[in-house]
Amino acid sequence: MRLSARNRLKGTVLDVTKGATTSHVKIDIGGGVIVTSSITNDAVDQLGLARGTPAYAVIKASDVMVAVD
Repeated sequence: MRLSARNRLKGTVLDVTKGATTSHVKIDIGGGVIVTSSITNDAVDQLGLARGTPAYAVIKASDVMVAVD
């Protein structure tokens, strides 16, 4: 896999929750950290995502916000 995105977090699919058109995919990237992505049901099917599947959370953003209380 070759991508221009710098933030590639390797992990394992923890859960896939399908809705009417969109799925929420939870990826365990280790250290107790879970990344959740919202993608189409078609993408889930095409990628063959299911619990236990190795996967990457790829984050590509031009802006990253930081907040504190």
